[in-house]
Amino acid sequence: MPLSRCEFRFYEELNDFLPPVLRQQTFEHDFDGTPSVKDRIEALGVPHTEVDLILVDGVSVGFTHLLRGGERVAVYPMFERFDLTDVTVLRPRPLRQPRFVLDVHLGRLAGYLRLLGFDTRYRNDFADIDLVNISLAEHRIVLTRDTGLLKRSALTHGAFVHETNPRHQLREMLDRFDLESQIAPFTRCARCNGLLEPVPREVGLDAAPPSVAQYAHDFTRCRDCDQLYWPGSHLPRLRQWLAAEIGVQFALDVQEARGSS
Repeated sequence: MPLSRCEFRFYEELNDFLPPVLRQQTFEHDFDGTPSVKDRIEALGVPHTEVDLILVDGVSVGFTHLLRGGERVAVYPMFERFDLTDVTVLRPRPLRQPRFVLDVHLGRLAGYLRLLGFDTRYRNDFADIDLVNISLAEHRIVLTRDTGLLKRSALTHGAFVHETNPRHQLREMLDRFDLESQIAPFTRCARCNGLLEPVPREVGLDAAPPSVAQYAHDFTRCRDCDQLYWPGSHLPRLRQWLAAEIGVQFALDVQEARGSS
């Protein structure tokens, strides 16, 4: 049986998943039978979780749309900042209040996201199936640099992290998910992701090292692991780093600090 053929064009960062000779251009693609458009997109190397809009001959379609040959297929990346009301929805529901679960290679990024107050699950022993199950059960976005994980059919919300430097990864995620308006610095525990709550000064002083008493006035404690935090002299440096290297500006209404077990 002769092969069928259609034309594909991928846009923006989706090109990063393609061989260099296919990037930023329309190209022909041959296939057998009548596969779904999702099958062909992933066969070309692009995880379905990276795709937010598919146009076949100018008409919005879902992942299950069957290709028969002769079509022109345009594939667009996630539009987390926009409301695509009039097109076919490719995921069950948008996650407008993003929560994350990260793979084992993104520990530094997990810490940075928690620092800025984002609900971020991470453990260095999560298997791929754990990440998928957590994502589905808790409506979390999987962040990973593993395209194979993002191609798992059960996964509905995931994102490939293009940058390799953790600081650059943080900037990438802030831009991709339009997170800056949701930053709530120093409201989550860097150790376990639990929420921090104020504790009386006398309770904090009793648990903190004696040297803290001379400057610490406010204390918070993690609800989940009991980690204690208090304001430290490193705060101005941390704020300067976030402003200069990440481009994040905010008022330190809640102050992060060095912790005490």
